[in-house]
Amino acid sequence: MKTCYKCQHPVMLEFISRRDECQVCGSDLHVCLNCSFFDETKSNKCREPQAEYVKEKDRSNYCDFFRFRDDVQKKSGKEEAKKLWDELFKKV
Repeated sequence: MKTCYKCQHPVMLEFISRRDECQVCGSDLHVCLNCSFFDETKSNKCREPQAEYVKEKDRSNYCDFFRFRDDVQKKSGKEEAKKLWDELFKKV
């Protein structure tokens, strides 16, 4: 499910253009933070090697490689770690 990076509200648009905004919070949708290539661990925060550097990751941009990430709500690292810890040391 496509969701807005800012408010997590579902986005029902088939195609995301540069000018599209979230219907709930009004934030831009064609942004790095909504892209499937966005990755905090990479030097330019993008897994696409040919993409140009984008300074403002939360602002609309002209990136031709943009693909709206289509995933379920991700758990935070802390929640995932707690789940694994509880599974490892579950009470019998």
